[in-house]
Amino acid sequence: MNCAVLRAAPVREFIRAAGETAARMIARVAGAALAIAFSVPQPAQAADVPKRGGILEFASTVEPGNYDCHGNTSFAFLHPVAPHYSTLLKFDAANYPQIVGDLAQSWEVSADRQTYTFKLRPNVLFHDGTRLTSADIKASYQRIIHPPQGVTSSRQVDFGAIAAIDTPDPLTVVFRLQWPDAAMLANFASPWNCIYSAVKLAEDPQFPKTHVLGTGPFVFVEHKKGERWQASRWEKYFQPGKPYLDGYEAQFMAPAGVMKALESGRIMAEFRGVTPSQRDQLAEIAGDRIATTESAWLSNLLVVFNTQKKPFDDARVRRALSLGIDRWGAAERLQGTTFLKYVGGLVRPGANLAMSEAELTALPGFSRDIVSARAKAKQLLADAGVDKLSLTVLVRDIPVPHYAGAGLLVESWKELGITVAQDRRNIWDWQKIVDARDFDIALDFSGDFYDDPTFQLTKYVSHDLSPVNFSGSTDRFLDAMFVAQAMTTDPRQRAKMVRDFERHALNEAYTVPLLWWNRIVAHSSKLMGWNITPSHFIGQDLADVWIAGDTATMSAHDHVSR
Repeated sequence: MNCAVLRAAPVREFIRAAGETAARMIARVAGAALAIAFSVPQPAQAADVPKRGGILEFASTVEPGNYDCHGNTSFAFLHPVAPHYSTLLKFDAANYPQIVGDLAQSWEVSADRQTYTFKLRPNVLFHDGTRLTSADIKASYQRIIHPPQGVTSSRQVDFGAIAAIDTPDPLTVVFRLQWPDAAMLANFASPWNCIYSAVKLAEDPQFPKTHVLGTGPFVFVEHKKGERWQASRWEKYFQPGKPYLDGYEAQFMAPAGVMKALESGRIMAEFRGVTPSQRDQLAEIAGDRIATTESAWLSNLLVVFNTQKKPFDDARVRRALSLGIDRWGAAERLQGTTFLKYVGGLVRPGANLAMSEAELTALPGFSRDIVSARAKAKQLLADAGVDKLSLTVLVRDIPVPHYAGAGLLVESWKELGITVAQDRRNIWDWQKIVDARDFDIALDFSGDFYDDPTFQLTKYVSHDLSPVNFSGSTDRFLDAMFVAQAMTTDPRQRAKMVRDFERHALNEAYTVPLLWWNRIVAHSSKLMGWNITPSHFIGQDLADVWIAGDTATMSAHDHVSR
């Protein structure tokens, strides 16, 4: 199962069991919701008025395995598919992390933060011509919160607080919560919460897995496996005058082909990111035909120890292996050639709730003194009775940055006298192996659409509550802290809970961060209306994107039929 967050039902059971502890914490706090905000440098905007026309051709290095937003977690899905769908709210990419309405024309949150009322736009049509109503919102969210048999809901727990969904009229939907949730408004803006037709879901709950039917700015045309994904403008889109593009085409190609395609002008963008050396190469070859924008990235690599397999069931061994990694040295060395750049804890460096460097360097594996750290690591291994350790690291077959991360582990652990092999697998086989827990150590990644601990901490919560805790660990202290921080709306109290969570998690070292990423996106200088954010999951509906210059005269019909 490819899930990205905790299961809701077990969370509810856990809250009842551990609720007294959380309730005592929550009873002492009240106040305004946490606003995590920071500035992201944005490129200068062209003074030109947006033009209609043209086909945006961009690259994707992996293609979707199915078409269901609710069960997917990869950019490889979202980049081709997101423009077909709408969500209740969305992030304003030009002003991240500001949230704006998408299907919702307006909304209100009750004083106790347990009732969210949305007024829907009256002019929204699905691509088959049927009108969207509150029934479609309710059916879509019920599918996320209570997935039918056989349906995967990767964000089920994000809405575990929701007790009921009411639809008093066709343009009003009301969500009633059992407890306040600090991340709820951001959850409603998740790009993964595509709104589906209630009629189609009633006929077949699996309909979205094999069909594309949304209310977004673009209509599905064709998915030619191994080659491309094509879409055309939805002429009855609810935002007047948009989208500007006639359509778009996502071309599926290997990473090595992306650079050549950018250099030649065959594609106008690849929205995940390029390395610094690739950026420099493009500047040298393409000059001002290519523009680049940069942001800290809400993604990192994670080292996952299989705690249900010896010797990784011993905290001393896990802590020793984390101590042996030269994170600071690697960040200096790798940031010029890969995405890997920042040393950080469980929360993205630079975010409001991130640890300070002084706090971080006091924890196992994050000291700048690698010589002393490795001496301590060797002592821990000796204390655990581990000698001549040989292990295999399971790695996604994605060269940047996974190969570099795996190389760092091999190099670092060699200094401890450990023999390390790599097992590189495509992302689908990788997932099957970690789900079966048939590995020694897995190199995982974390990627989210918003800076909030409720999203960033799910990899560390007990495995019976979180399908994405691939380590198989059980730690009820972390579970209690997770529930408590999610429920409180007091920023100071929440920050303390998150910090306690991080210290405990990094000392136990079931899963540990390796390095956080830096995002650089290269695109044609003619591509306008697109803005970089710290997440490669948001800002991808392409409704505001347009093409400057003569290419804007190309018709969708000419392109699609060629």
